Amino acid sequence: MRRRTLLKLGATSAAVLLVAGGAAALLQPGLEGGALSPAGREVFAAIGRAILDKSLPAEDGPRQIALNGLLGRVDALVQPLPPHAQGELSQLLSLLASTAGRRTLAGLNPPWPEASVAEIQQALQGMRLSSLALRQQAYAALHDISTAAYFSDEASWSILAYPGPLKI
Repeated sequence: MRRRTLLKLGATSAAVLLVAGGAAALLQPGLEGGALSPAGREVFAAIGRAILDKSLPAEDGPRQIALNGLLGRVDALVQPLPPHAQGELSQLLSLLASTAGRRTLAGLNPPWPEASVAEIQQALQGMRLSSLALRQQAYAALHDISTAAYFSDEASWSILAYPGPLKI
C-alpha cells in the first residue's frame, strides 16, 4: 500500500470515528449533569473490574459494594472538572458505550457487562500498547480516573500498606 493511500485511509477512518462518536454522544452521553450516565457507569464498572481486579474484594457482595463506591467517587472526581474536560470524557464514554466504539477504540467484542475480566484486561492492554496516540490517551484517562477514585477511599489504603497522611 502506498503512503498516500495509507494517509487517506487513516483520515477517512478518523472522520468516520469522529462522526460516529458525535452521534453516539448525542444519543447516549457518557455524563449527565456532571455525573456518570447509566452508559458511563457501565463502562467504568467494567474498567474498574479489570484494572482493580486483585485489589477488589474476592467475594461477590463486597466486590459489588466496592465497585459501587468506585462509581460514586468517579462522580465526585468528575463534577469539579471544567466543562470542556467533562465534555471530552463524556464523548469518550459514549463512544466506548457504543458497539462500534467499543470494538474500534477498545478492541472488545462482548458488551462491557458481559465481558470477562480477562477480556477487558486484554482490550485495555491493547489500548495501552497501541501505536495510535488516541487509544493510549483513552487508556491513560480510564486508568488514572479508576485508580485515583478507588484509592482515594481510606478503606483501600491497607492494600497499599499506606498508613494514611501524617498527623502533625
